Amino acid sequence: MRLNGGDIIAMTLKNQGISHIFTLCGGHISPILVGCKKQGMTVIDVRHEANAVFAADAMARLTGRPGVAVVTAGPGVTNTITAVKNARMAQVPLILLGGAAATVIKGRGSLQDIDQVSIFKTVTKMAVSLKRSCDIIPVLEKAMTIALSGVPGPVFIECPIDLLYDPELVRKWYGKASSPGDQGDLKSRLLSWYLNRHVDAMFACDFDDMHPHDLPAPGLPMPERKILKAYNAVKKARRPVMIIGSQAMLHPSGGRRLAAAVESLGIPVFLAGSARGLLGRDSAIQIRHHRRKALQRADTVILAGMPCDFRLDYGRSINRKARLISVNRSREDLYLNRRPDLAIHSDPFLFILGLAAQFTPHIMNHQAWLDELKGKDAMREKEIVSLSGQKTEGINPLFLLRRLEEFLDDDSIIVADGGDFVASAAYILNPRNPLSWLDPGVFGTLGVGAGFAMGARCVHPGKEIWIIYGDGAAGYSLQEFDTFVRHGLPVIGLIGNDAAWSQIVRDQVEYLHDNVATSLRHSDYHLVAEGFGAKGYLLDRKEKIDSVFGSARKMARRGTPVLINAITGTTDFRKGSVSM
Repeated sequence: MRLNGGDIIAMTLKNQGISHIFTLCGGHISPILVGCKKQGMTVIDVRHEANAVFAADAMARLTGRPGVAVVTAGPGVTNTITAVKNARMAQVPLILLGGAAATVIKGRGSLQDIDQVSIFKTVTKMAVSLKRSCDIIPVLEKAMTIALSGVPGPVFIECPIDLLYDPELVRKWYGKASSPGDQGDLKSRLLSWYLNRHVDAMFACDFDDMHPHDLPAPGLPMPERKILKAYNAVKKARRPVMIIGSQAMLHPSGGRRLAAAVESLGIPVFLAGSARGLLGRDSAIQIRHHRRKALQRADTVILAGMPCDFRLDYGRSINRKARLISVNRSREDLYLNRRPDLAIHSDPFLFILGLAAQFTPHIMNHQAWLDELKGKDAMREKEIVSLSGQKTEGINPLFLLRRLEEFLDDDSIIVADGGDFVASAAYILNPRNPLSWLDPGVFGTLGVGAGFAMGARCVHPGKEIWIIYGDGAAGYSLQEFDTFVRHGLPVIGLIGNDAAWSQIVRDQVEYLHDNVATSLRHSDYHLVAEGFGAKGYLLDRKEKIDSVFGSARKMARRGTPVLINAITGTTDFRKGSVSM
């Protein structure tokens, strides 16, 4: 059987180390999916296109290779926009392949035909449409390079349906289209001539003669002179603080090496986003609470892969007299809102390794500062323990999360999908390993849970995957428990069900005295999971927590996805924490 365009796309992806494709089927993309299956790639079909992109996003974060999603034309493509923009803002390398109308009828009102490329130029690093067979390999390989280079991000490639099938079959389609009536009619002969010429140009390169290439790994230079400047500044500091952001985690295989380098520096460190878990559960230098207070007293601050955005109050959280050292792949983010004293346009991962190479043991002189920060950390932990003991109508969510923290397996991965419940979890749960915490990032997108868990399970089939759901966020992706069951992906979901959009209702009621549009129900989400063939548990009393967690683990280890519907109350733990 001769190769077609779908086969060539699959071969190119396979050659670039892609092992999984996430999709929702459609007639426009069938040859790509069949081609990927023929190449031995795993094809995971989801129930909503956004979740295909979220799954590809998680795979990219955990492997360092671009994740790949394939969706059909029109609404299939537009359903992914939020997920693609989330990947762009989280700086995740991603390839989205979208179906499209046949090249010869594009723009003439065919089914699901819209200007997809113009839309996706606003949310990707590159958006392009394939036009000829000769373009397939070069465009895909360029897309891989662009997705990974500089500031990583998503790329959109539009794949017209007629370019994906066997040329002879396409010629038959166009042959029928060109001869509706009398073959001797001049108009019919001109149409036939035009279509044959169009197909000849479209298939100028023979699929059987096409071969993918090996691509060099893109990289960023490391300015050694600036590393030395940073070393000299930190060496003199008495109250240094480092914040490590998600951008430092773009080398998944180097997580342990990065952690060792950070520990060797001995600088008090806060971990943000995907960097959570980098130093394990019990690091002597990691500080988890009162970041703003620490930054206000610091005399030297290193931002490794994190800009001065809303999370740092646009730079206002940092002591104005402190020496600010910032390293970032993005030149724009380097100078966002506050100009650093030392700006390093490079890879934060390489910067930290280079800085650590300059240090010798005991060179730092800030033990009193570290003790001060650790002391404040311990006080905050005591406050959380105290609040978790308060009586609430349902299960105290802080108590529930503290029990989960004690229960979590040391090899677990936590997926965060929600507002108030998940934000509380970020204070209480301690990811155990590098890249063991997956959250949406700065876009704050709800609905990432199922897709992220799907991708994580595909990369790490032996690890325990927990989705921490808010009850509002759960509504975006509960249908993917069907996907978990069909594809044998036994993840565990935990819903903090307080029957409200609590992150919103807190401030809305206090400032506007109205809870309009913020109320939900203590719905039977566990029965939804049961309907899809998973195992559901209702957790409505704190005395049941340990037994339900234990049963959930047993079911997941037997290969069954699990959803725990925990009926929770409310506390004032995060009152007044709205972000702008």
